[in-house]
Amino acid sequence: MVEHKERGYVRMKQNSMLAMVLAGGRGSRLKDLTNKVAKPAVSFGGKYKIIDFPLSNCANSGIDVVGVLTQYESVLLNSYASAGRIWGLDSKDSGVFVLPPREKADTGLDVYRGTADAISQNIDFIDSYDPEYLLILSGDHIYKMNYYKMLQFHQENKADATIAVIGVPKKEASRFGIMNTYEDGRIYEFEEKPEHPKSNLASMGIYIFNWKALRKMLVADMKSKTSSHDFGKDIIPSMLADGKTLFAYKFKGYWKDVGTIDSLWEANMDLLDDNNDLDLSDDSWKIYTDDATEMPQYIGPNADVVNAYITQGCRIEGEVKNSVLFTGTEVHEKAKVNDTVLMNGAVVGKGAKVTRALICPNVKIADGAVVGSADSENILLVSKDVKKGDK
Repeated sequence: MVEHKERGYVRMKQNSMLAMVLAGGRGSRLKDLTNKVAKPAVSFGGKYKIIDFPLSNCANSGIDVVGVLTQYESVLLNSYASAGRIWGLDSKDSGVFVLPPREKADTGLDVYRGTADAISQNIDFIDSYDPEYLLILSGDHIYKMNYYKMLQFHQENKADATIAVIGVPKKEASRFGIMNTYEDGRIYEFEEKPEHPKSNLASMGIYIFNWKALRKMLVADMKSKTSSHDFGKDIIPSMLADGKTLFAYKFKGYWKDVGTIDSLWEANMDLLDDNNDLDLSDDSWKIYTDDATEMPQYIGPNADVVNAYITQGCRIEGEVKNSVLFTGTEVHEKAKVNDTVLMNGAVVGKGAKVTRALICPNVKIADGAVVGSADSENILLVSKDVKKGDK
């Protein structure tokens, strides 16, 4: 390891750990938000994209080489991720490399058949860097994490694999892959979405493997006709069955799986808390993005703004309360926006009322229209222009 004083982090020497970001998921539960873009390319927090988080974590942790494995609706994501300059990963010794599928499945399409298959198809890429460790990340979660500290934990425990986990409410544990561990953190069992969970340690989809050992397992997995080619269903259970040493790395901090409209809304709304653990204004662990050049926000003399997260380029002349406004949004006179996320370029017309909703980019809410309800159980996604009187 060598200290990189200019950037303030410890950089991996000679690519001792290489990162692979799994960014090929469709994100179907996000409905119209992912009709034309991959889930990791969905906007978040005013000006960011979801994939900014794992890539910024890599840069801040001193990981210089990152492969981004894309698949579904990947044109926008490919062009965005390949610009490694956003995260300072564009020198002769660093880079972000976009890696689409190369092998044809039974369907005749180029696809990744599972999370493990995505890595298997890129063994040659990984081998070209000859890393000692491989870090595998999900590209669709919101969090800050120092992967270097996780690597230290992995090394101290002489583990074959280390899996990041986070404690979730026991009543929600059946939604996740659950790690059952001994007191020292060693994993003795992995359960995929168990009906009756034994613990609340949920996998975060973040793994560190000793590359040579994992490589052997991936080669064997590729030859199996019964495998799902998935880390949770195949690779991790096989490692446990083989007596490999697997440890759970307990993460303490903000982490959100933004796989549904409600959870994406909730993660944005968390930014309204001045003491939120994510803290996007923290320069000590900055989240980098391709920051658009916009005019400063404008708040009119008759505007009423209470507890709002407002990005540059916004124009507010009405009422905004407990809401998050992305770049370039507009709230016109006498309009009321409450408990709502307005994504890039959304416009709320004069006298319109919007409550408990997530408004998609560039959607226009007509003058006098009423959208959403304070009593609704779920967040309303609005993906098309709304005229007055529409339901």
